[in-house]
Amino acid sequence: MSFILHRSETPDLAQLGRSLAEDPRQAARWTLAAASAGEAEAQALLGQLLLDGLGIQRDAALARDWFEIAARRGHAMASNMLGRCCELGWGGPVDEAAAARHYRTAAERSLDWGMYNYANLLATGRGVARNEEQAFTWYQRAAALGHAKSMNLVGRYYEEGRVVRADPQAAFDCYRRSAEAGDFRGQFSYASVLMGLGRWDEARHWLREALALGHPKFLRKACAELRRAAIAEVADIAEAYARRCAEQEAGALAG
Repeated sequence: MSFILHRSETPDLAQLGRSLAEDPRQAARWTLAAASAGEAEAQALLGQLLLDGLGIQRDAALARDWFEIAARRGHAMASNMLGRCCELGWGGPVDEAAAARHYRTAAERSLDWGMYNYANLLATGRGVARNEEQAFTWYQRAAALGHAKSMNLVGRYYEEGRVVRADPQAAFDCYRRSAEAGDFRGQFSYASVLMGLGRWDEARHWLREALALGHPKFLRKACAELRRAAIAEVADIAEAYARRCAEQEAGALAG
């Protein structure tokens, strides 16, 4: 699918964002025009539209090309998304070494998601030599920028005493910040600590928040942990996790 649009018809990028929810097809036409005119922000956005099939025919290979064009022009999120394409095989072969390079570029351009994704590869030794010290440093940098998932992982390092000396209070603070910032894993981590302190009302609140946001894989693991702990005060929530997981998996099969 292709569009032809005169440059004079192209709106500013703020208008592009507003148009996506109202008329995705029109927004895609504008985005293509702006991208073709050399707007790096539009090039990155076009890559995302192509990846999602929003307002335009889905084409992961073409999305990857546009991410690369924008990344070469210094767009941090495009570098991060190019890394995702390489890591997950979207629009081309899996190449974890290339993913690590693109994530690092995004991280060095001060993008929190780039820091987080690069840290994940460092922590697991995928596409780059395993280095938990560097992973922790990048997670810390992302957390300092308000990245909720990174806050949770920094908390895990402090709780387990990996790379840094164990610090239960620092872990507690990281989990709380992650939970309040909306990460379901952080919410579950924070609830787990609260349960250990006997703060049942708060723990139940955050368990419910995680339940509302979590995906099936997370819910399955969380349910198993709650059932294994066999804590009467949250037994009903453990079963709610099991039901939600079953509902989501049934929906996926039906779809």
